[in-house]
This record gives sequence, structure tokens and C-alpha cells, in this order.
Amino acid sequence: MAASSPAGPCTPIQNYHHCRKPNLSLSSIPMKIKFGETQVVKISSLEVSNGRGKKINVLGETEIDSSEASNAIKDELFVLFFREAWPYFLAHRGSTFVVLISAEIVDSPHLDPILMDISLLHGLGVKFVLVPGTHVQIDRLLAEKGSESKYVGSYRITDSDSLSAAMDASGRVCSMIEAKLSPGPCLSGISRHGDNGRCHDGVSVASGNFVAAKRRGVVEGIDYASTGIVKKIDVSRIRERLDQDCIVLLSNLGYSSSGEVLNCNTYEVATAGAIALGAEKLVNIIDGPILDECGRLISFLTLHDADTLIRQRAKQSETAANYVKAVAQENLACVVYDDSDDTVPSPNGTAFGRAPKFQNGVGFYNGNGLWSAEQGFAIGGQETLSRLNGYLSELAAAAFVCKGGVQRVHLLDGTVGGVLLKELFQRDGVGTMVASDLYEGMRMATVTDLDGIKQLLLPLEESGTLIKRTEEELLTALNSFIVVEREGQIIACAALFPFFEEKCGEVAAIAVSPECRGQGQGDKLLDYIEKKASSLGLQMLFLLTTRTADWFVRRGFSECSIESIPEGRRKKINISRRSKYYMKRLLPYRSGIRLNSAFV
Repeated sequence: MAASSPAGPCTPIQNYHHCRKPNLSLSSIPMKIKFGETQVVKISSLEVSNGRGKKINVLGETEIDSSEASNAIKDELFVLFFREAWPYFLAHRGSTFVVLISAEIVDSPHLDPILMDISLLHGLGVKFVLVPGTHVQIDRLLAEKGSESKYVGSYRITDSDSLSAAMDASGRVCSMIEAKLSPGPCLSGISRHGDNGRCHDGVSVASGNFVAAKRRGVVEGIDYASTGIVKKIDVSRIRERLDQDCIVLLSNLGYSSSGEVLNCNTYEVATAGAIALGAEKLVNIIDGPILDECGRLISFLTLHDADTLIRQRAKQSETAANYVKAVAQENLACVVYDDSDDTVPSPNGTAFGRAPKFQNGVGFYNGNGLWSAEQGFAIGGQETLSRLNGYLSELAAAAFVCKGGVQRVHLLDGTVGGVLLKELFQRDGVGTMVASDLYEGMRMATVTDLDGIKQLLLPLEESGTLIKRTEEELLTALNSFIVVEREGQIIACAALFPFFEEKCGEVAAIAVSPECRGQGQGDKLLDYIEKKASSLGLQMLFLLTTRTADWFVRRGFSECSIESIPEGRRKKINISRRSKYYMKRLLPYRSGIRLNSAFV
């Protein structure tokens, strides 16, 4: 029985006016509550504590005081969400995030809550470099003076009026952001928990001449006047400010060696800054979501898939064509992509050649003794303003940054309340992530992988952790195996056996070579299996284990009875092993990873 494949990652061509399904919140629980009044209501299934030792059973139809139930549910949800965010507090602390805030968001009421959340995350130990967009403000200032904005490709032609407007807009935007970050957190209620003296200080913001630029000059007969391109990012001084607990603010203005002020492309500054700093993430806050052709959010793309998607549009998009040229130095232009390919190749493996080497102020190394001059990737102009290709330009910038060494790029819809917190502190987030490392070297197994899989499984079989499989059994199940390959060697494997009628799948045979343990390969395999199972329409995963229960429990599995296992699988269970049974409910499929012809 073949699983029907939902639409894969389509070109994000949708406009940003869209309908979103509301997130689960207190307002979505069927309760009739008027705050400030006592009202007896009937509400549905949930059991919580009211904080005074009394359990409130709201499972089914139970009559309770509405205000008491509301407070109890709010308290329980608060604790639940806080505990779920715990791993992300640890993961993000000390990391450097470059955040590009699009000019549309800067010019909107959505900026204030975004800056509030940035201030909150800064307090939790995240280091921020902010790059605000200004093209909307520049265009408005020019229009007020009766001047017309002129663009060629991704760049603005910066005449004297445009330079004056750019300097004015940059100063206003940076001053506004500094002012909004200055107050710090609200002090209401803090005094009852201790001394609040240290809470009066706001966030320190550092700006300066961190961007060295040079004139773009005359290109193909067009004089770009005072338009600049990024020459070098002053990494050491930015790091110094970050270590002093400052948020660093990079404007669109660059400074030349001759003392000129030059108007640079905001995306070029942000992408060059993220690569030069070796940032853990580039976060791009835009004014809409990345949707596929069916209007669905693309929540995840591997670098390979993003690169493929952009290349497919190179003939109709100038930005996409510029991307292909910009990464040609990495020997990627000659890669032939075949949609029938069932693998998810490594972005740093054979499909892409060696990992690109970047040097701030020099550019990318092509492996043949030559360096390109690319410091960042510029997007803008009429293609971006018109949205004829949706957010393809932003996706191209994301892929460029991933190729430069930044592992994760997040494209977030800034019109969604709390989007930064929802993206960074929930497992699957609410935006689109492009990742260069998440599924590195992962692909479906082939017959040539049989010996490598056997070598991984043998020690675990001999110890009794896994059941023994004959070579014939492995061959029969080979189409269900996923392997991780590194430098021609199979370093990890796992299997997914789907039960389509029951809409569930079995996770089995997760094994990682001893020298690669502790590197997160098991987590990557399990994450891939969950996304794969969800894409096939499965709703649950189950497994049998005798010795690895703790590992799976920490990853969201809960113990269940044998009756929860599909009947066809129950008949084959060796009861004498006394295995424990665990299940996990899957999230709906929202990923952009490519599907393949396995699991039929």
C-alpha cells in the first residue's frame, strides 16, 4: 500500500495576506467566562490543581466556579509551557543571533512587542546583533521631497537626495530602537520577590562604524553613486560590545576608507555580519509567512532543498539568478538535481563538494586558489517590493548564509504576536527554518549499505539491546532503513516500519557508531523519522525496548500497554524478552523536507 504524498516544498509565491489557524490558548478552551463575575459553567476535559491542594476535574461536564477554573488552568499551562521551554533556555544561552528586522515591520506597530521579546531574550543570555531595514522610510522621505526612488536589480541608486534620506532614516530608526530598548522590563509585582534595584536599568545598545564599505561604482554602464557594498565587518569590536552585555545595532550605513558615508543594502549588511561573526542563527523578521503553492506554511527546508528550489526559479527571478552566480565559486553550479532522487544529501558532503571557506574582508574560497569578493547577499528593488515571487528573495539570502557557515536561518512572520518566543522555545516553531546541518548525510538505505548497517547493529544485538536479525531479514526490511553517511562510512542507522491502517509506525534499530556517539546523531535520526512518519499521514510512533527507555522518555515517548500496539505487530512480539512499550503522538505535517518513494 503506497502512502499518498502531500505537496512538497513549493516556491513560496503566496502574498502575505493569509489566514492562520489560531494557536491553542485559553480562549480556545470551551469556557464561558466573564472576568470579575462569578459564573457556574460547564467546561471540557482537563484536570488541574487550583493551587490550594484541590484537584479540579474539568474532564467531561463538571460544574465549577468559572474564575477559579480559569486561574487554575492558566497556572497549569504556565508551568507546562515554562518546563517545555527549559531545554531551549540552555541551548540559546550565550549564542549570537543576528536579527534582521524588515523595513515593513520597523514601520509597523508590530515592532514594539518584537523589541520587548528581544530584550527578554537578551536578559536570558542571548547575544543580539540587530539590523533594521529602512527602505520604506527612505522611499517615504524621498516622496515627501518630490523625488523618485531608483532601483536597478537589488540595489538603490543613491544620489545626493537618496543619501540624505538614507542618513535621516537610519538615524531615526536607530534612535527609536535604542529608545524602545531603554526602559527594560516592567517592574510591576517585582518588589514582593526581592530587591528590584538591579531591574531599573534598561538594555545597553551599542552602535558605531562597524561596517567598512566601498562604492559599488559603475556597473554595466550604471553609476550607483553613493551606494556602497560591504567590504568588511569589524568582528572584534562587535564581539567586544556583545561581551559587555550590549545589544549591537548595525545600520544600513557603511563607511569608506576615504571617510565617505555610503548607503548599503540592509540584507547585505545582515548576511555579511552573520557569516563574519559565525552567528549561531540569522533571524529574518518579515511581514508574512513562507507558503507553498497550496497556501501552507513551509516550516523547514534543508539547505539542499532550499538551494534546489531557488535554482528552479533562476530563469524567472533575478535574485535567484544572482544567488546561483554568488555560490558558483563553491562548485555548486555544476550540480544536477534530480527530483526522483530519494536521498537527502549532506549540504557539506559529496553533493555540494567541500564546505565553503569564508574569510571576512576576502570572501569565499573556491578551492582552486581563488577568492570571490562576496561578503553578503543583497536583496531588494522591484522584485522584492512587488512580491511577484513571494519571499523567494529572502529564501535565497537564507541559503546564501547557510552556505557561509551559519547553521540555521529562521524566516519569521513578524505580524504574529510573540513570534520570536514561539519560534525559539517550541519544538517546531511557527516560522520557516533553513538548516545546513540538521539532516547532514542522511538518506534512505541501499543494498550497498547492508554491511555497514550490520556492523552498527551487531554489538547491540550481542548485548541483547536489539533483537537479532538475519541477513535475509535485513534485506527484506532495507527499504525501511535510514542511514547517516560520513566520508563514505555508515555512522548511524534507524528504521521506520509504518502501519498505515492504524496510522502509526514503529521506530526500530536506532544505532550510532561508538566514535560518533554524543554528537546528536540519534536525535537527528529520531527527528527525521518523526517528520517522515508525519509526512506519510501517520499520527503515532511506537517502539519496543528493554534498555533504552530513559532515552526515549526524555524525547517525548510515554509508556503504554501492549494493547496499544497494532494487532499485526503484536502477533510477532517475543513476549519472553519482556520489552516495554512506548508511544508518542506526532505533530501534523508542516515540514518542507522532500518525500521519497520508500515505505511502500
